[in-house]
This record gives sequence, structure tokens and C-alpha cells, in this order.
Amino acid sequence: MSFDRRLTLIHEDVAARGLEGLVPARRYVDPAALQVSAPAAPLRRHPADEAEQESRLLFGERFDVLLEQDGYSFGQAARDGYVGWVPAEALSGPPILPTHRVTALRTYAFSQANIKTTPVGLYSLNALVTIEATEGRFARAARAGWFVAEHLAPIGTGFETDPAGVALRFLGAPYLWGGRESLGLDCSGLVQQALNACGVACPRDTDMQAAMGSAIEAAELTRGDLVFWKGHVGMMLDEARLVHANGHHMATVVEPLAEAIARIDAAGAGQPTAYRRP
Repeated sequence: MSFDRRLTLIHEDVAARGLEGLVPARRYVDPAALQVSAPAAPLRRHPADEAEQESRLLFGERFDVLLEQDGYSFGQAARDGYVGWVPAEALSGPPILPTHRVTALRTYAFSQANIKTTPVGLYSLNALVTIEATEGRFARAARAGWFVAEHLAPIGTGFETDPAGVALRFLGAPYLWGGRESLGLDCSGLVQQALNACGVACPRDTDMQAAMGSAIEAAELTRGDLVFWKGHVGMMLDEARLVHANGHHMATVVEPLAEAIARIDAAGAGQPTAYRRP
């Protein structure tokens, strides 16, 4: 039986109980619900610091843990279903129901309700926080610190309406394989965060995103549409330009679509494989 290891909570002979009867395993267990308590945390292919980072979790995201090994927790991210190994020290439990979402590209939390006090962490767009108290223009989040309240929105509100505009806020952000934040992100991470900021659920990887929405023709491309290559994706700003995080520029950039197509083809990656409207 085949399954996508990126989205299936199974490791060797142990699987999540909800998969019983769907995937073969010697044991089925109930995952333990935890939550990211570091500003961000790597999700790795294997339980080792030098292992490939396949994604990155944001503060407040739930992570359902199946087992632990070598200081890492193996589990599944509740927000996009991605499976992998996260440093155990970056997780806490039990999960606290988030009340707000970070709407700034990135923002500090402080040790007190004062911007002159010590920052306790740098938090990224779409991180999830639980507000426990307010004081003036500040809001205190559990397991974090004091945020400037203008950088937060209650869960289910404050969504952007222009994914391409959100993507442009990441302009110049360094390219980082597996990244999902302005300190570093990859092509699909950029698309995911732009859509999430607009209240649109989005899977993690390009092949998953290529199944979103509806197929369109190249001549129909407009702002917010997605252009896919094998292993790459960009978001259109208009009928002629796209914004994308890419390893050629090692940053998030705006590039004419025709130039991107020619450059990527010349590098051996071929022509676009799909055009989608999410």
C-alpha cells in the first residue's frame, strides 16, 4: 500500500490510531497534542540537527506527536498536515486555544508592556497567540510576552484580501529551503503564507498546491494566479510579472514571467507545468 510520507503519521511500525485499517503497522497509538512554544521551529526529515529542513512551524501551531527520539518529536502539523521531526524543546503542552494571529510581517514580543524592555522573541506573520491580558497598546500572550496589539488580529478576522500584495511584503526576504517566514522561506512557503494571511487554507509543497483551485490558460493569468514548474511556484502580480522566492536569486523577487520561463528552461527545469487560480 502506498501513501504520502509527508502527510501520513506513521514511522516504521508505529502509526496514529486514526490510520488503523488504512495503513499497515504493528502498533497504533493516540498522538499527544502539543504546541510550538518557540518563535519558530524546524521540521526535519530525520531526528538530527544536520538533517534536511522540510518545513518550519510557527509559534502557536499545534503539533501532534507520535513518538520521541534523540531529542526530537515525530508528529504532524495540524495546520497543513505536514509530518516530520521537530526539536522537542520547541514544543509545549497541552495546547492553548489561540485567540489571535500575527498580522505584521514580523514583530517582537517584549518582557513587559514597554518597547524599551527586553525582547523575548521575534514572531512571524500567521503565528498564533493566546492573549491573556492587555495594558494600553500591549497584549500579553501565553508562553510568549507582550505584543504591540496593532500587530495582532482576533482569530477569524483581519484577513488580507490580496494574496499578491501579501507576497510582496516578503520582497527581499532570503531564500531558505523549508522556510515559512520573512527571515527565510522557499517558493511554496511564500505562496502558503500569502494565502493563509487571506484566510485561505493552503498545503505545504508545490505538487500539493498545484491541485488547488482551478486550471487556467497562460493567456488568462492575472493578479494572484499561480504558475508552476516542476518543484517551483510563483504568484502573478499582473499578466506579465510574478513574485517568487527562488534559489537563483536566493531571495524573494519580482521578475517578468517571460524572463523567468526562459531562465528556468535554460537551467534545465523545463517549461511551466500548470497555471492555477487558487
